[in-house]
Amino acid sequence: MSSANPPTGMSQAPLGPSRKGAKDQVIERFEQKYIVHPSLVPKIREFIKPFCVPDPNGKGAVPEYLVTTLQLDTPTMDLALAKERKSFARFKLRIRTYGTKPEHPVFFELKRKVNNVIIKSRAKMTLGDYYSGAFEGSIVMHPDTAPMLKTPKDNNNFLDFCRLVHRLEARPKILIRYVRESYFGANDDYARVTFDRRVSYRPTRDWRLPVEDDGALWRPMDTQTGLNRPFAGYIFELKAMKDSPRWMLELVERFNLSTTGFCKYATAWRLETISRGFEYSAQSENTTY
Repeated sequence: MSSANPPTGMSQAPLGPSRKGAKDQVIERFEQKYIVHPSLVPKIREFIKPFCVPDPNGKGAVPEYLVTTLQLDTPTMDLALAKERKSFARFKLRIRTYGTKPEHPVFFELKRKVNNVIIKSRAKMTLGDYYSGAFEGSIVMHPDTAPMLKTPKDNNNFLDFCRLVHRLEARPKILIRYVRESYFGANDDYARVTFDRRVSYRPTRDWRLPVEDDGALWRPMDTQTGLNRPFAGYIFELKAMKDSPRWMLELVERFNLSTTGFCKYATAWRLETISRGFEYSAQSENTTY
């Protein structure tokens, strides 16, 4: 994947092919995460201007939006522990929303990681639908009673999600919330650049996705302790297909970035275990997912 004749600035950049429908497809991609000092963020923004366009879902001079993710796990926390054990193949079950209004989308995501390749499938419904019908009150997602969604693709992905939830007896464990600054590659088949800040979490046993001002206490995780760095920083991520654009490689070299295995869910689980103790059964030590 190459960036031929890149635009001269974000405001004039064409809406490249990396924007077309990729969000809702099954995607195989590579992801590289970095922890960057806040002082580097403006410099990186300036560097990517010729190659990226702002995510149209972002608001403000810096294109940002709020992300809230409900992480599901087994009674023995196997999905969180898979990260700690550095399992070759592992996955996450999560319910994610990018807003708080009834018309905003909710995504049911199955995110697999096999070696260094990310394979993600998702099904979509509105936040209003999430709280109506089969999703009113306490939710038990069973493949035999799952509601029909709008497209065959969404139905198939949602049924896969429900089957895993039912089979693993997965339930809500942790809510994660952060502000994401997002850009798309202007001339690339698939390219993403994101900065995440104000990353926080809270334990939960509730299926509800909280509104922005629910008043509950969120615990920060982009701190020195959470990031295991001498500074509180941004989580910076580059996402691409097999062949990363040359400008991404130059960016990493220019700013001397070092990859990290930072995972928001595993970090939240670790912090909660350290501070309060998170109950799980040692039987899971011999279980592989």
